[in-house]
Amino acid sequence: MLEVDVTLSRGAFRLEAKFASDAPIVALFGRSGSGKTTIVEAIAGLARPERGRIVVEGRTLFDSDRGIDLAPERRRVGVVFQDALLFPHLSVRANLAYGERLTPAGERFIDHGRIVSLLGLAALLDRRPGTLSGGEKQRVAIGRTLLASPRVLLMDEPLASLDAPRKAEILRYVELLRDELRLPIVYVSHAVEEVTRLADRLVLVSDGRTVAQGDVAEVLGRADLKPLTGRFEAGAVIDARVARHDERYELTVLAFDGGELVVPNVDALVGEPVRARVRSRDVALALEIPRDTSFQNILAATVESMGDEFGAIVDVSLRVGATPLAARITRRSAERLALAPGKPVYALVKAIAIDRRSVGYA
Repeated sequence: MLEVDVTLSRGAFRLEAKFASDAPIVALFGRSGSGKTTIVEAIAGLARPERGRIVVEGRTLFDSDRGIDLAPERRRVGVVFQDALLFPHLSVRANLAYGERLTPAGERFIDHGRIVSLLGLAALLDRRPGTLSGGEKQRVAIGRTLLASPRVLLMDEPLASLDAPRKAEILRYVELLRDELRLPIVYVSHAVEEVTRLADRLVLVSDGRTVAQGDVAEVLGRADLKPLTGRFEAGAVIDARVARHDERYELTVLAFDGGELVVPNVDALVGEPVRARVRSRDVALALEIPRDTSFQNILAATVESMGDEFGAIVDVSLRVGATPLAARITRRSAERLALAPGKPVYALVKAIAIDRRSVGYA
């Protein structure tokens, strides 16, 4: 369990953050400058709150009322930043050993060999950081941090400096850490695709305040939060399971409460739980099942509500069985289809709109 309730000032900026989570991965999500990194620094002991309390796994790191303020090296908090910050003159092996030496042998609970294997570092051990790719550097940085046997892992925009292939690589490793180590992770990002793929709980941060927290799908689906979560990337997060693979066409069928989704091939076993993000702008609506169409996904749905936005665009909230979905269409289309709450429609979704960055392992 992670509990944070702090107030902290830096010049004109004031942070007032309060949230609690026992989820494997809690995401701090918000625009740049919203205060996410300041929260991480407060947890790690790199910034001192004026008041409040920070508790990790039942251990109090900071409590202004009780006069508790553990030094950073005593907090057992691991931090992975955007830049790997490896020692350039040391080999990967030596960088990892440095992390391990930060914790007395009797207090270490993370096995060296397991981390090397889990992060795929064996072939890199004798290389220097200058010869590594961005993704390889981040894997080493994560390994070095983990070998200090932290009680919680803080990841502050760890993918911000990586290209798309390297981001996908590190995302998969973070999923492995979540599943294999059972170590609480606080993941900081302003990228919707990262938090919807990884996080179990989302804390929305804006202008130094934690304005909402809860299930990822719930928070990102709230219409009143769209100015903060990003209207362009708004949509639904669907919990599903791999139903089957179509090897001939390299497609995967995901089953969820309400239907099935066809998506490009997902590297997961049949029956494995996954999470898929469907953006509102990738959903079209029809009153009848279209014939001779390229759409792979045609889902029977019911209109739940209509957005009250002014202008050319309307957001339509849908329900597919027990699963929420959303569509963003023109106002002219909404009027032509005479859309209203309770009206049955068909939601049309291109398979390629749900690419690998939009599907993660639940």
